Amino acid sequence: MTAPTSVVADARGSTNMLTKIGEFLELTKPRLSSLVLFVVFLGAWLAGGGLESWQAVLATGMVAGGANAINMLLERRLDARMRRTLGRPLPSGRLTPMEVLVFGSVLGIGGVTWLALATTPLAAILAALTFLSYVLLYTPLKTRTTLNTHIGAIPGALPALIGWAAVQGTLSPLPWCLFWIVYLWQIPHFLSIAWIHRADYEAGGFRMLPSVDPDGSLTGRQAVVGAIALIPVSLLPFFGHAVGPLYLVAAVLAGGYYLIRAIAFMHTRTETTARQLMRASLIYLPVLLFALLLDYPV
Repeated sequence: MTAPTSVVADARGSTNMLTKIGEFLELTKPRLSSLVLFVVFLGAWLAGGGLESWQAVLATGMVAGGANAINMLLERRLDARMRRTLGRPLPSGRLTPMEVLVFGSVLGIGGVTWLALATTPLAAILAALTFLSYVLLYTPLKTRTTLNTHIGAIPGALPALIGWAAVQGTLSPLPWCLFWIVYLWQIPHFLSIAWIHRADYEAGGFRMLPSVDPDGSLTGRQAVVGAIALIPVSLLPFFGHAVGPLYLVAAVLAGGYYLIRAIAFMHTRTETTARQLMRASLIYLPVLLFALLLDYPV
């Protein structure tokens, strides 16, 4: 027996709907956004937040997802030139530019509005600044200057302030420490990615540092400088008496490992050492943030 036509049509419709939802979810870069959400939650939790913490997390997630979607919209033609991004929803034609524009705008505006109504004006302002600086500053600069990595690290680190601001309505030294930790962490992280995918970035027309640094010497040095600067900055919460020895040990060990991997990349600029540096970055930040979460007196 064969299934009734209506049942088959319903099944196909459900599959198509799930596929469409998956396409829109891909626009938000969920793996990258998940780290952003944890940073927001940590900032809100450190500030003593309750319900505001979850509202800040979800609303900022909307803003980050919307910014990523608009970024993909603006870069769709460049993404079509690169192997690693050719399969994204826009270059592949699975979504239209108008669908992505509406989706990204609704998320961005909705997230900022939610923060303004449910938390504090400062949190909403910081979220709007995150969205606008990512879309209007970082995105166009990616094809114009190799400084885009340093500039793009600003909207990448601003969520560290949003969580605290959503609860307190003001900022203190601790969230600023978190901001600079996330900012500096991004430098070796994204430089390693830029080195691994340098040929793809050049094909797409992006001005990443390896594009003007063929032998990678400057790229390696900048990665080391970022990792070195990160160590004293990461120790500020301890010396400011905000956390205890557990955090200190985690910061020293994770920071030392991150620096070792950056030095190895500086000395031998290969895809292997770049991938090792990238993996070290993905270990470093969660370890440090969880140590801060565990060692902060409630």
